[in-house]
This record gives sequence, structure tokens and C-alpha cells, in this order.
Amino acid sequence: MNPERIKKKSFSKKVMGMKNWIGMKSKKNLSNSPDQLRGSVLESSCLGAIGRMPMDRNVQTFRVFVATWNVGGKSPRGSLNLDEILQVHDPSDIYVLGFQEIVPLNAGNVLVIEDTEPAVKWLTLINQSLNKPHNAAYRGLKASPTITSSLFFPKPSLKKISKVFRTESRRRLKACNCPSDLERKNSKDICFRCQQPNIGEDDISSEEEDDGSNGFEIAEISAASGGNQMKYGLVAIKQMVGIFVTVWMRRELIQHISHLRISCTSRGIMGCLGNKGCISVSMSFHQTSFCFICSHLASGEKEGDELRRNSDVIEILKNTQFPKICRAPNSRIPTKILEHDRVIWLGDLNYRISLNYSETKRLMDRNAWDALLNKDQLKIERDAGRVFQRWKEGKIYFAPTYKFSYNSDAYAGENVKSKDKRRTPAWCDRILWHGNGIQQKFYIRGESRFSDHRPVCAEFLVDVVVTEAGTRRVPYGPNMKVGAEELLPPISR
Repeated sequence: MNPERIKKKSFSKKVMGMKNWIGMKSKKNLSNSPDQLRGSVLESSCLGAIGRMPMDRNVQTFRVFVATWNVGGKSPRGSLNLDEILQVHDPSDIYVLGFQEIVPLNAGNVLVIEDTEPAVKWLTLINQSLNKPHNAAYRGLKASPTITSSLFFPKPSLKKISKVFRTESRRRLKACNCPSDLERKNSKDICFRCQQPNIGEDDISSEEEDDGSNGFEIAEISAASGGNQMKYGLVAIKQMVGIFVTVWMRRELIQHISHLRISCTSRGIMGCLGNKGCISVSMSFHQTSFCFICSHLASGEKEGDELRRNSDVIEILKNTQFPKICRAPNSRIPTKILEHDRVIWLGDLNYRISLNYSETKRLMDRNAWDALLNKDQLKIERDAGRVFQRWKEGKIYFAPTYKFSYNSDAYAGENVKSKDKRRTPAWCDRILWHGNGIQQKFYIRGESRFSDHRPVCAEFLVDVVVTEAGTRRVPYGPNMKVGAEELLPPISR
């Protein structure tokens, strides 16, 4: 028999064997979980026309710490210690911190220009806890006049100061790192993993450059940050009037971040001003997409106010849109909140308890949390399917987080005789999540007396798809050339 014919016949058998093996794997996957099915769809979209081949993938678990705090329009003191709130004794891999009312929600801040000075102070305090700089420069910074505005020193630039706390440039984080068409065609061994981008000098804040900040202020904070001794780097930061979001990550993990985008949705006065609404952060970590939403929803404890909060949530999910920045054709980089693999929503959601003050207080005195939770508006609205369908929230074992008298453990209503000024205690501050691969470790309330709200914290174990390093991958595309041995299933090899 012709040797060339034998060779072709052998190759055909190998190809057919590969197809049969893939078919068996596909049938098996039909009984798997939704996460596994999604992975199968993703794999098939990235492979060439000759056949489907499973990617070498690995799932790793990372710890994500999330905290939300309405700080009541108060600017923090330098002596405020965030160590207990951030649980720094048992550090996480990622920190997502959202604040509400970092400035008073007055007409000046809402309509004219937002005050960034408190955001700079919060940023500095967070860095103090996460990176623990104990040198003399930082101890002098806490009470330094350069961190406040005056006739001689303008307000500090959030954009310039945020540069000090980052270990990667914003251009590197927000860029699309996927190989372009030209790179894909010219490459002999394209890796499915996003390639490392070029380092640029862009910033993490979306503020305009402010040349008014004096150099001494920046130099002092730079010395305080510890430079290369930083354990955590700033990944994202954004302020919208009183809402402030900041994301930090272990510095060795930041290189795996890409497609960083931020979207703001205003839901305040007339449905268009930023005194209420949300900031959403979208990013890719390894091969998994994340979205963090920090919101401040409509206030009020009158009957029917919960419907306005429902409307805020619905409009945020509907209108939040992230720009398309991926260079890869047929990209699956999400542009809407619910398209992400892992979504965490935090903030002052403002849902109240559907009881009057005296009934609520009576149940609280008895520690009857289950009876009280049955009257929680967010639980009622979720159970009725009117909002946050298919979202999850951990069991609440802590007392209501609002409203406290300042610098006190007493609820504000206990010291107020007028019913008009009395506020019924409520779980206004909440953390929810959407998607598979998320497991909550704890859901607790902090006990700082700084604000009329108590901070709420949670930690999650989150699964992340990581492409195994060092494994040769098959190029894909119409001009793909594959050796016969590469088409064989692993067992045959």
C-alpha cells in the first residue's frame, strides 16, 4: 500500500478519535453545574474550526474583604484607627471599601464642585491600616496642616495623592491586554491568557490634573506610604459627591488585573444628580470578571419609600454601562453588571423595618432578630421578587446599623422626644452578591462610634479561573496549523 495513503489514513483515525473523545466530554458536561457549563462555552468560543480542545485551566480561591460605611458627612480625624474595621489581623487578598456621605450632601457639594479633601484623608487612613507605615514621616502626617486646605495651601489633589498608593499605573490596569488580530496572526504560540501590557503613567482617579497641590504635601505622603515596602497597592478609586469607592489588592496580584473600568449612575434629585446613586467598578482578575457596586439609595421611612429604592436598583442595573475597550474580536468582556462572573453590591441601601419605633425597640430588647428580620423591607421585597432576584445575602446576626446618636452606642430615638425627629432603627447598610463561585465567610457589624451608622463588613472566598502558567497552548484562528499529535486526547498521549 502507498506509504502516503497509510499516513493520511492514520491521521484521519486520530482526528476521528479526538472528535469522539470531545463528544463524550460534552455529554458529561451537560450534567455539570452552571459554572462548569459557562466554562465550556467560553472554551469553545476560543478554539479554532478544526475541533474543540479543553484549555489547561486552574481554579484558585482568593479572599475578598468588603466593607460599607455611611460616615454621615464627617471628615475623619487623623487619630481614627481602621484596623479593627478592616480586620487587618487576618488579612485578605483584595479589599473593596465603599463609603457614603463622605461630604455633607448640601447644594454646594451636589451642584457646584465636590470636596475631595475627605477622600484624601480616608485614603491615607486606609493605607495606614493596610500597609502599616510606622516611620516618623507618617506619624507627623496625621496632624499635618498640609492635608487640609487653607489660604496658603489649596485642597489636596486626589489624583496626585492616589499615585503614591499604587504599584501599577492606571494605564496598565485599565488597558485591554488581549492580543490584537495582528499579534494573533503573527504569533506562533499565542497564550489564551492576557499578555502583560506596557507600563504607562496614567492615574487611578478620573479627576482632572490639579497643578495647584504643593510638592511638600505629596513628598510627605510618599515618604509615609513606605514605597516598595507596601503590601497592598491601590487598584481603583472614584468619588461621586458623597459616594467614595476604593479597591486595594496584594501588590503581587495586581499584575493579573486588566480591563479596569468605572461607571457612575446618578439617582439623586430629579433622578439625575449625584447625591444618590452608585459607583460601579469592573475588572478582570486572571480569567474571571468582577463587578463591585457601591450605592446610596433613596432615603425615607414612610410607607412606599421602599418602592423608590427598588426603582433605584432597577435603574442602576439597567443603565450602568461599561465601555468596550477589548481589542479582541468577539470579546466576552462584560459591559453590563449582571454579565460579570462575580458581582458584589455594597452600600447604604436605606431599606427600613416595616414597624413603628416602639414595636421595633421591643423586639430589639428581646433580641428577637428573626421576628425583626421578617419585617425588613429588603427581605420582603426580595421574597416578593420585586428587587434583587437571584441575589444572595448572608444571615444577619447583628443589631440594626442605623440610626445612632453621635459618639454613642444609643440609638438616636432613645434621646428624642419628638416623633418627627425619631428614626426607627434599621439595617440600612448591606452587602449582597450575585453569581456562583462566591462563599461568604462572615457578615458582621463594626462598632466605631464615629458616625450615626455602624460599618458593615463581610469576607468572601471567591473562585478565580487561572490559566496554568508554562503550558504550551495551541494557536487558534483560520490559519491555525496543528500537529497530529496535538489533536490527541491526554489519555492517548
